[in-house]
Amino acid sequence: MATVMTAGGSAARPMTSEEKKVIFASSLGTVFEWYDFYLYGSLAAIIAKQFFSGLDPTSGFIFALLAFAAGFIVRPFGALVFGRLGDMIGRKYTFLVTILIMGVSTFIVGLLPSYASIGVAAPVILIGLRLLQGLALGGEYGGAATYVAEHAPQGRRGAYTSWIQTTATLGLFLSLMVILGTRTYIGEAAFADWGWRIPFVVSIFLLAISVWIRLSMNESPAFQKMKAEGKTSKAPLSESFGQWKNLKIVLLALFGAVAGQAVVWYSGQFYALFFLTQTLKVDGATANILIAISLIIGTPFFIIFGTLSDKIGRKPVLMAGLLLAAVTYFPLFKWLTVAANPDLAAAQASAPVSVTADPKECSFQFNPTGTAKFTSSCDIAKQLLAASSVNHETIAGTGPAKIKIGGTEIQSYSSAGLPADELKKKDGEFKKAVADALKTAGYPAKADPAKLNKPVIILILTILVIYVTMVYGPIAALLVELFPTRIRYTSMSLPYHIGNGWFGGLLPTISFAMVAQNGNIYHGLWYPIGIAVMSLVIGMLFLKETKDVDIYEND
Repeated sequence: MATVMTAGGSAARPMTSEEKKVIFASSLGTVFEWYDFYLYGSLAAIIAKQFFSGLDPTSGFIFALLAFAAGFIVRPFGALVFGRLGDMIGRKYTFLVTILIMGVSTFIVGLLPSYASIGVAAPVILIGLRLLQGLALGGEYGGAATYVAEHAPQGRRGAYTSWIQTTATLGLFLSLMVILGTRTYIGEAAFADWGWRIPFVVSIFLLAISVWIRLSMNESPAFQKMKAEGKTSKAPLSESFGQWKNLKIVLLALFGAVAGQAVVWYSGQFYALFFLTQTLKVDGATANILIAISLIIGTPFFIIFGTLSDKIGRKPVLMAGLLLAAVTYFPLFKWLTVAANPDLAAAQASAPVSVTADPKECSFQFNPTGTAKFTSSCDIAKQLLAASSVNHETIAGTGPAKIKIGGTEIQSYSSAGLPADELKKKDGEFKKAVADALKTAGYPAKADPAKLNKPVIILILTILVIYVTMVYGPIAALLVELFPTRIRYTSMSLPYHIGNGWFGGLLPTISFAMVAQNGNIYHGLWYPIGIAVMSLVIGMLFLKETKDVDIYEND
């Protein structure tokens, strides 16, 4: 049986049932994190209609996405607030507070009256709840990882903290099942009207179980020991980020590990889903089921790679995942196109498309808030082709941009200064002309369900999930072991949430902008590949191996 090591390093006693319970209780917070993330993201269109119906549909959806993004933006600030508390008053009570805030906020979203009922107060309250959720999430992960690691036996921290990473995926899977189950049971119309609230409301059961268990647990032994010795930090923020010896490790953790982990994580699950539905035009229900199957197959690998990192080290496992992702993303996503939408792959090969435009008119369409307007004829043409999953070559020219599809040439237009009625007419005519030409050239409007090669799609998605498990499985143990006990909660939380909230959270937006700019549906992969290579190089050169660190003496 696994044993816990004392400060001196000797085997003191077997793992207790209390310490095993720690893993379950701590992991429920990560279930909440991804359960809520996926709920809000997948229901953004419905939420827009419910809470932003005072705006036009496009603006409403934009503001719904902004409310979604707000949770990401404030996560690092939550890491600072709750990390500081966790290092000063203890791990247990701090991350008990974070899960209460997070769980109650998620529950209230399910009860919140719509815009039609209470007017502008509805979106204001919704955004406030999203900010509270983001702040709480900023403190939740660091607390959970620190709490589990400080209970885990020496030499088993990778295995035990990898359960936290596993339940992140299980939270995603759980939300997927609740959404699909509710939709199927009550029907699409009822779900859009009121049934969308059910997944938010049932989260109260997760919260009740988690709080009940957490209340019965003790403070982590490492923090108790430090507190008894009078070594707790009086100013964890200044110690973590005001002293170069620790700030240097924070920066190495961010750029040499977490940033790369984040983009591989988002690519393997969220961007893969986005690519299937938005680029390859696979219907949402089918894509969700395929992703869910790959998650079921891939999830045990979190434990496998977490345990392996206890034996061979955190760095070899993490760096191998980054390297494999960087080397294989292009062939895997091209293979995914052939398997999921073979008609699109065939059309791309047989009917090339080009855009002739003045290069000065073509901008980089980076739009993280969804509020920027791209009005030039080049931008409008490229945006439409990117949304239609059409690879195209850009040719320098003069005058309004022109799209050439096979033997058909279609002139784009500039929307700057056009009255709303004329803009709507021109936009409709342009989109219809392009759609007709693409159809004639063999470009499908959506993936043909009869031609989906589901076994191959599941295989590809599972490979992508396994890359996620390689980089995400050991990351909690690595971050805990990098920092001294007195400032561990604060120091590890900030790089984690900057990496995952910003580097990872911006991946879909940046990748789409890169696709629109370049004209190749795979060009957006250069973003995760570039970040992964950056972390691979910095991590290999400067990040130390931590698996043998005694966290009781790492002060």
